[in-house]
Amino acid sequence: MAMVLSFVVKTWLLQAFYIPSGSMENTLLVGDRVVVSKLTPGPVDLQRGDVVVFEDPGGWLQEGPTVQRSGASAVVHDALVFVGLLPSESEDHLIKRVVGLPGDHVVCCDAQRRLTVNGEPLDEPYVHPGDAASSMTFDITVPADHVWVMGDHRSDSEDSRYHDDAGDGSDGSVPVSRVTGRAVAVVWPFSRLGWLSDFADTFSGVPATAPKP
Repeated sequence: MAMVLSFVVKTWLLQAFYIPSGSMENTLLVGDRVVVSKLTPGPVDLQRGDVVVFEDPGGWLQEGPTVQRSGASAVVHDALVFVGLLPSESEDHLIKRVVGLPGDHVVCCDAQRRLTVNGEPLDEPYVHPGDAASSMTFDITVPADHVWVMGDHRSDSEDSRYHDDAGDGSDGSVPVSRVTGRAVAVVWPFSRLGWLSDFADTFSGVPATAPKP
């Protein structure tokens, strides 16, 4: 019964993921385990500022070394991950922060080197200390049913900016259908236990839609 309950929770409600890189520092550190709510997107809408886990849209991830397991240990490990009792090692998933929702006009940068969303400049307290808002300039509109995502460690994150070959947001934006869920809390190590903020104040002044030219 416990295994069945864990499987149900993982499939429709919550799933744990392992953080393999520094692209979200200092919000998330290498080795952190996070819990992801699968109610977003779905019953709960995505919001600007949400930290989300999503499947690789295609070509974002390079193949890296994987942990080799065999025999009984591999079977037990895979079974525990399958039912949600161990975190996924996230080999085909990424984690970033939503900066733009469908229809948003996202620009880098204004005269003060801040991102703007629908003309509203952002003060981003979550960005890694010492990093600029972006070393790359861009002026994009997020397509319908997509989101524009960026890592908090801007100088160490190959996010939407690096995959937008068309330069207008159509390639770099992530399909909402690829979003597994919203990361809501760090659960390991215990010294870092805590909720993840969506920094609602940062985006509170952003108009719902981009102003017409």
